[in-house]
Amino acid sequence: MCRKLVTGSLIAMLLITGITACRKEAWDEYYGRPDTLESPIYQVLQSKGNFTHLLAAIDKAGYKNTLSGAGYWTLFAPHDSAFQVYFKEAGIAGVAQMDSITCQKIVTYCLVFNSFKKDRVDDYQSNAGWVPNTAFKRRTANYKGIYDGTNTAGAPVKAISSNRNNLGGIFWVEADNNNKHLPIFTDTFFNARAIPTADYSYFYPAASFRGFNVADGSVVMQDIPAENGVIHVINKVITPLASIDEYLSSKPDYSEFKKLFDKYLVNYVLNPVMTQRYKNLTGKSDDVYTKVYNGLLAFSPNNENYLKVQDNDAQRDGYTLFVPKNDVLLNYIQNVLLEHYQNLDQIPVNILYDFINAHMWQSSVWPSKFNNTFSYLGEPARFNASTDIIDKQVLSNGFFYGTNKVQEANVFSTVYSKVYLDPKYSYMNRLLDQDLKATITNPNQQYVMLMVSNQAWNDAGYFADATVDNNQNFQWRFIPKNGGAQVVGSSALVRMLRLINQLVIPAPSNNLKTLTGSGVAQSIGGEYVRWDNNQLYTSGNMDSTVIFVANSSASKTTANGVVHYIDKLLTYTETNIGLHIAKLGTPTTSPFNSFWRFMQNSPLYNRTTGEINGIAAGVFYSVFIPNNAAIQKAVNDGLLPTTGATSGGNKVPNFAPTAALDIERVSRFIQYHILNKKAVATDGNESGSYETLLRKNNGDPTTIFVSNSAPNVMRLTDMNNEYGNVILANSNYLSNRCVIHLIDNYLKFNL
Repeated sequence: MCRKLVTGSLIAMLLITGITACRKEAWDEYYGRPDTLESPIYQVLQSKGNFTHLLAAIDKAGYKNTLSGAGYWTLFAPHDSAFQVYFKEAGIAGVAQMDSITCQKIVTYCLVFNSFKKDRVDDYQSNAGWVPNTAFKRRTANYKGIYDGTNTAGAPVKAISSNRNNLGGIFWVEADNNNKHLPIFTDTFFNARAIPTADYSYFYPAASFRGFNVADGSVVMQDIPAENGVIHVINKVITPLASIDEYLSSKPDYSEFKKLFDKYLVNYVLNPVMTQRYKNLTGKSDDVYTKVYNGLLAFSPNNENYLKVQDNDAQRDGYTLFVPKNDVLLNYIQNVLLEHYQNLDQIPVNILYDFINAHMWQSSVWPSKFNNTFSYLGEPARFNASTDIIDKQVLSNGFFYGTNKVQEANVFSTVYSKVYLDPKYSYMNRLLDQDLKATITNPNQQYVMLMVSNQAWNDAGYFADATVDNNQNFQWRFIPKNGGAQVVGSSALVRMLRLINQLVIPAPSNNLKTLTGSGVAQSIGGEYVRWDNNQLYTSGNMDSTVIFVANSSASKTTANGVVHYIDKLLTYTETNIGLHIAKLGTPTTSPFNSFWRFMQNSPLYNRTTGEINGIAAGVFYSVFIPNNAAIQKAVNDGLLPTTGATSGGNKVPNFAPTAALDIERVSRFIQYHILNKKAVATDGNESGSYETLLRKNNGDPTTIFVSNSAPNVMRLTDMNNEYGNVILANSNYLSNRCVIHLIDNYLKFNL
C-alpha cells in the first residue's frame, strides 16, 4: 500500500516538473533574450579586442555597469592606438597612471545621450520633429558640477555655472546638470549648410576631414550596433572641451577682457539647493554660489545649453565670442571708451554692455561667414579671418576667436559715438536714442551732425527734469526766453525732437563736411541749414538777430561722417510763412516788394496772422518769388492786373484789384509760385517735377519742374516750357518748414 502511494506521488511530481519545464521553455522562447540581439556596448568592445585601454578607463571611471546594462547611448570609442598617442602626450604609461576623475572625464565626454547612427547624428531633434543635416553637436554625459572659484571680491568660493542665459532672472534650473556638448562634423552637414570643409581645417589645421569627424578626431569605423546603443570608433582620445567661460579664464592673453566681465558683469549668487546637496555629499559647511552673468548680455559664457528656446537647440547652433588681446583692448579703452572719462568706473554701464555685446554672437560664426553672420548688436564680424584672428577654438558651447583688433561696433565708430561717449552731450544722446539712433549708426550712409552740448540746450531754455513725468522719455522742460508759458513732458519732447532732426544732415555729397565757404543743406527732418564761413543758420534766425557760430576747428571725422561742435542750439521758427514774406517785401527797395504788394491785398493772405490760404501747419513748402522786374513783365503780359495806366512804357500794376477776375488772377499767380508739400534749396541734391498749390479746372495739380543738379544753381521750368533762374544772393531764405527764393522770371501755368 505504502509503496503504491510513493510510486504515485513520484509519478505526479515528475508530471508537474515536466509541465513546469515545458511552460518555462515556452516563456523563455517568447520573453527571453533573443540569440540574435547584440551584446551591450561594454561587451561589444570586449569582443573587438582593440579597446583594452578604453575598457580599463571605463572600469576605473565606474561606468562598466552603465555600458553593460540597459540604455540608449552613442559611444565615440577611441581604439588602443589612439590611447597610445594620448599616453605619450600625457607622459604616462597607461590607464593605471590615470586617476578615476580623469578616466571619468574621457568616458563621459565620448558618451552621448541617445543612439545615433551616422545618418542621424547630424539631424536636429526639433520640437516639430527631425530636421535633416542641420546639427553638429550632441549632449554628452559630461558636466562640470561644483568647482573651486573666486568671487568678485577675490575670495575663494565653491561655485557652479549658470545653466541658463539669465533671461527674466532665470539663470539656473535645478534639474539640469549643464552637460557639455561634443562637436560632430559630417559631410552632409557641411553640404546642407553651405559651409566649406575648409572651415573645419581652419579650426583643426593638423587634422584631416574624412566626412565624419568628432572634434579633431576622425571616425574610422561607424554604426557598430549594440544592445544599448551604437558605437563609432575614433582615432583620437578626446578630453572634455572647455566652455567659453573656462577657456577665457585659462588664457592670460585675454585677461583684460575677462576683467570687464569679472568687475562689471558677473555676480555670485548663493545657491541654496546646491549648498544643501554639497553638504549632504561631503559633510562640509561651504556655501555654493552660482556664477551669474548679467542678463543684458547676449549669453552667459558658462551656460552649456545655448538659448534653450527648444530643448535641443544646442545641437544645431552655439555662441561665438571674439576677444581682443590685452594690448589691443587696453589701447581701445583708453583712446575710445575713455576719451571723456577718467576710468571705466565713471562710464555708464550701458556703454560696457554695448562694448561686450559687440563681441558676442548668439550663433556660430563660421570662418567663411564672418560677413553675413550678425552679432547681438546686429553687425557682421568685422575681422579678416586670415590676418585678424590669432586664436580659434571650437569649444563645448561655442566658438572662440582671439583677435588682434577690436570689433568696430557702430555705436563706437559712427557720428553717434560722439554723443554716446561724451557726457556733455547726454541730451542729444537721449533724443537720438528715441528717434534717430538706428539711422545714424548705419555705417553705409554718410551724415553730418551738429554737436550741441547740454549747456547750449539749457541756454536755449531746454532742461532735463525728472520731476515732470515718471516716463524718462518725457522728462523735459522748456522755458521760453521771451517769458512765455513753459512747455513740459511730451510737448517739450516734440519740440526737442524737431530740433534734434535739424542737427543731423544726410550727406550724399560734400555738403557741410567743412564749414568754410557757404551753402545750404537739408536736415534729416526735412528742414534746411545754411552756413557761411563757420556761421550756421536755421529758420529760427528769421526771428532773431543772433548768429549761431560753429567752430570748424572742433570738427571730427567718424566712420560714417563728420561732426561739428557748435556753441548754440539751432532753433526753428514758429512764425507763419506770410509774415516772413512781409518782412522780405515791405522795404520799398526790396526785390520782393512787388510780389508782396500783390500778396498783402489778396484774399489768400491774412494780414493779422500772416497765414496764407492753402498752407497748413507742419507741411513743407517752397515759395518762388519773381523779382520786381519779373512782376512788371507779368503785368505787361496780362497775367497780373493793371490800373490801365502806363509809366515809362510799362503798364502800372493794380496791387489792390477789386474786380473778381483780377482778384482770381492774383490768387492763381501766387498759388502757382508755391510748391506744395515740398521744400527745395540750392543744395544740388533734388530735381524733379513738383506740384504747386494751384489746381487745374479738373482738380489736378499744376506742376513746376525744378532742375537742381549742381549746388548753388537752380532753374525752374513752367508748364509752357519757359524758365526762370533762382537768384542765389536773395534765396534760400529759411521760413517755417519752407524755403523762399527770389527768381528772375515769372512762371506761367495752364489750366
